[in-house]
Amino acid sequence: MAKSAQSVEIDELDRKIIAIVRVDGRITVTDLAKAVGMSKTPCQVRLRRLIETGVIRGFRAIVDPASLGLDHVAFAEVKLSDTRESALIEFNRAVRRIPEVEECHMIASSFDYLLKVRTADIRRYRMVLGEKISSLPHVASTSTFVAMETVKDAVS
Repeated sequence: MAKSAQSVEIDELDRKIIAIVRVDGRITVTDLAKAVGMSKTPCQVRLRRLIETGVIRGFRAIVDPASLGLDHVAFAEVKLSDTRESALIEFNRAVRRIPEVEECHMIASSFDYLLKVRTADIRRYRMVLGEKISSLPHVASTSTFVAMETVKDAVS
């Protein structure tokens, strides 16, 4: 079982490895070792340790959403009717099952959650909001903000 990433000691070499694989997760260990100035085996050991301890949580393909017809982004504020721990757990479990919800953050504000929702268009968003998000456990109200343009995101 992996240790919590928060309790892992990382040094400057680890930070260099992390910075490089964040940009290019498909880099070979040989090229990674060269880039950080070490030999292949110690670099591979460090990379494996970063993965096993959960500092590096995984590798994935970054897909252009517009090429899949999913270039409509809306942010939904969600206010709950109940914020006791059991209600929060119920909401969290249910929201994870909605594929259109790309991100969900609990917020310290006048509302409880902020959802990033990606759909094909406003009609599809309206359906997701009405049929899925509004039906989540303990939802009292929602408010929507439609993104007009993405200036910077996790991959920009």
